[in-house]
Amino acid sequence: MAEHEDEYERRKEHRHEHRREYRHEHVRVAVVGSGFGGLGAAVRLRREGVTDFVVLERAGSVGGAWRDNTYPGCACDVPSHLYSFSFAPHPDWPRTFSGQEHIRAYLEHVADVFRLRPHIRFDSEVKRMAWDAEKLRWDIETSSGNLSADVVVSATGPLADPKIPQIPGLKSFPGKVFHSARWDHDYDLRGKRVAMVGTGASAIQIVPAVQPLAERLTLFQRTPPWVLPRVDRAISGAERALHRALPFTTQARRGLLWGIRELQVQAFTKHPDELGLVEQVAKLNMARYIKDPALRAELTPDYRIGCKRILLSSDYYPALARPNVDVVASGLSEIRGSTLVAADGAEAEVDAIVFGTGFHVTDTPIADRVVGADGRTLAESWKDGMEALRGTSAAGFPNWLTVIGPNSGLANSSMILVIESQLNYLADFVRQLNVLGGRVALDARPRAVRAWNHRVQERMKRTVWNTGGCTSWYMDANGRNTTIWPGTTTEFRRATRRVDLGEYDVLRVPAVKKRAEAGV
Repeated sequence: MAEHEDEYERRKEHRHEHRREYRHEHVRVAVVGSGFGGLGAAVRLRREGVTDFVVLERAGSVGGAWRDNTYPGCACDVPSHLYSFSFAPHPDWPRTFSGQEHIRAYLEHVADVFRLRPHIRFDSEVKRMAWDAEKLRWDIETSSGNLSADVVVSATGPLADPKIPQIPGLKSFPGKVFHSARWDHDYDLRGKRVAMVGTGASAIQIVPAVQPLAERLTLFQRTPPWVLPRVDRAISGAERALHRALPFTTQARRGLLWGIRELQVQAFTKHPDELGLVEQVAKLNMARYIKDPALRAELTPDYRIGCKRILLSSDYYPALARPNVDVVASGLSEIRGSTLVAADGAEAEVDAIVFGTGFHVTDTPIADRVVGADGRTLAESWKDGMEALRGTSAAGFPNWLTVIGPNSGLANSSMILVIESQLNYLADFVRQLNVLGGRVALDARPRAVRAWNHRVQERMKRTVWNTGGCTSWYMDANGRNTTIWPGTTTEFRRATRRVDLGEYDVLRVPAVKKRAEAGV
């Protein structure tokens, strides 16, 4: 009797195993993220004839950073016609610099027009992905189920996970606390004493929006930014009608915007000393609104313009000059109850703290969840600094590509240009796999990765980001710039136009494994 029961249990378990194998989903490509990078990758895959793919999105809608950042005043600092896909021109941008709601609507439009929604798995956060060396595939665990993929495209983006500093006493603060990228719209700031911590791109948009609401606004400024006027205006109905009727005018507008920024790159990458004139423009802009010499001195940077991201705003300085705004020219160091204490001893009692302290850029959290061929996580592989071949492929992580990877960021132009370049690389990567045929993977050779990054870092030495005298989020914990591309977008596109198989090891299923699968 016991033998029959054991046999029954074995058969039942076999059926369960069979069902589990049957239910296991395998796709050609898994894309992680549905911002510009993820949606762009999905469109490009379809153009290449790849329809067996999924887009894994941790949230309930597309948009990436433009879905998550809904703080008051949120807008792009790159002109609208340049901050959009070349293959999906938008003739109806309402302003020269678009707000968050319009950019998010554009991404929703892209998902609809290119029929991407059937491929998108919402509420599917990637918990872990591990390379299976025997089956040459990635096994992926998500919050909505498991699957495997031949190729993974990581498009989580550098601005996906907010960073809040570990301030002593923060946990015991009795008021409201949130990051700019996780804005609490249910909390009313009207009549409140508000602390804004940080002076980056988000902060200079939040300050003018919050200042009229707050009883008192205290800005904790560790380092003052260089701020230039934001030359923004509404795009007239006639202009939009022209763009709709004659699409080449949209392309021409985009080309002009691109060309101007392409010419500016030389000053950042080769001739930082030429930026002195731009500094004078920024100082005149400040002097126009900040009449108090002491405040003006506190707001004047002591580093070369461009070393940190140049910010654009025409209402930041006017807001700081208002009587209900205090500027604390020192970083926040401690919190005692409702009292915030700066490094220089200045104190401010507040009801709410808004952190505009950036994101995990050089220590991206997704890297802890990616396990490569040798069992190490990507974070462990990158413990001494991020490195990837052409900003895309990491050694020891076969068939794993990242969009906006190490040293592919831009400080003065549109990231969409870099994204589209990397999508060209992705397309050729898939083509090469098809040409090689069978179950095959490409693993970036460590020597090729080192050679590429050596060239990048050599070029980086003379750039304003390395020589400008500042500490920026472009730098990692070791003081190395692993974020920015030290050249033009034309150069980057040329470098990522084709996959050089000489830079990769070609991996195939072991012959023994093949024979076993064939039943030999």
